[in-house]
Amino acid sequence: MGTQAEQVKTGRGWSAWHPSRPYTVGIEEEVMLLDPEDWSLAQRSDDILPDLPDGLLAHVSAETHQAAIELATDPHERVSDAIAQLRHLRIWLTEELAELGLAVAGAGTHPTALWTETRVSPASRYQVIQRTMADLARREPTFALHVHVGVPDAERAIQLLNQLRAHLPMLLALSANSPFWQGRATGLASTRTSVFGAFPRTGVPRRFTSYEDWVQTVDTLLRSGAFPEPTFLWWDVRPQPALGTIEVRVMDAQTDVDATAALVALVQSLARLEIEEGYAPEALVDAEEVLEENRFLAARDGIEADLLDPEAELRRPARAQLRRLLDALRPHADALGCRAELERVLGLALAPAFLHQLDVAERGGGDLPGLTRELAAEFSPAA
Repeated sequence: MGTQAEQVKTGRGWSAWHPSRPYTVGIEEEVMLLDPEDWSLAQRSDDILPDLPDGLLAHVSAETHQAAIELATDPHERVSDAIAQLRHLRIWLTEELAELGLAVAGAGTHPTALWTETRVSPASRYQVIQRTMADLARREPTFALHVHVGVPDAERAIQLLNQLRAHLPMLLALSANSPFWQGRATGLASTRTSVFGAFPRTGVPRRFTSYEDWVQTVDTLLRSGAFPEPTFLWWDVRPQPALGTIEVRVMDAQTDVDATAALVALVQSLARLEIEEGYAPEALVDAEEVLEENRFLAARDGIEADLLDPEAELRRPARAQLRRLLDALRPHADALGCRAELERVLGLALAPAFLHQLDVAERGGGDLPGLTRELAAEFSPAA
């Protein structure tokens, strides 16, 4: 078949939907490499990847910046199995990096990183990004959590993409885990959102009328030379035809694997709810301006945000909206076998990750290297 880039170049099959088992989940975590001597970012991905054992390397890949790598699980039907694999990968990676004099942590941003210290990965894909994005590629790295959900056919995939747009602000609010940037508290719960948003082709995608509508849109951009392949679309949610998934990309990377479990269960349950019932109201799915405003409010305030409700024409606390959503999700979580993980979402709402970071920094007298050290300790405590 050739690579996706080759298929795009020759017009062969990049948009063919490869069916996957419905509601299977795969997890991708972007994590930061750290120097434990001062807890700064370690720009060493190109050094360490060749030294990792083959079994681990099969689940690790380079990212745009040399201080970041990605952990990826296999697809799983149950969230518990995906999380078990992710936990194993975290521990294995931590142990291997320790032998190389490095540490690893998860959060949306590194608390003190500066653009002057940033190096772009030498991999060809990321050199294209550096060449086409100029200084945007040399800004500080950000770290996200991506969740893939299996969809058996293309039309249901676009249906799911459209409906999930309504839930992106809630997913961002719950996952917000980046209150620091360049050594200071920014006042944002998810600074990653605004920093990564400087890239083109990010944010909430528009609503598509059909899979063919999406294909034609992307094909126009490809044939016009806007980018070399569809994975250069960095929307908050996007189709992945080659995998047969819808990929949710709006969330900050999580420090604690149990927080990741809760968010993955939330995404999986949302997918089933929307495909089976079409839960999100049309008034919200169609409200482009409301979705964008709610996305900003979620990035600024996290789960403490008051999000716009276009049906009632007022703002409602995100926590209150979450409680109503969870009531609708529980039967679907039961059917999927992820009820225990879904119930952990309440813990995320009551003890937000961004507030935890702020609290640790305050208790440490503003010691941000100390905060980064704690983030590393929480990444794989069993290691």
